[in-house]
Amino acid sequence: MSDREKENMQKENRPGDNRERGGSQGGDRGGSRPQRQRGFFKRKVCKFCTQNLQVDYKSADSMRRFVTERGKILPRRITGTCARHQRHLARVIKRARVIAVLPFVRQ
Repeated sequence: MSDREKENMQKENRPGDNRERGGSQGGDRGGSRPQRQRGFFKRKVCKFCTQNLQVDYKSADSMRRFVTERGKILPRRITGTCARHQRHLARVIKRARVIAVLPFVRQ
């Protein structure tokens, strides 16, 4: 038996690997997972960089957009802010909470 045949035998006998035999994974699709379609998506851009806005702890309305209802600061991947402005925004939100411009938790 050649090395290639041995490797194929080992692949077939792996526990939990039902892809080749059409096991119970995936229902009537034959056991394979559907392929992800990689389309184009709109890249998020930093609002502070593009519109030359300043992050200010006194403007509660502008900061509410970056905080969830539970009071958590939204991450960069959701808001689209750059790393520099995200760090500054987090600092400003925390400062606004302490001086009671923003609540810690919304009710």
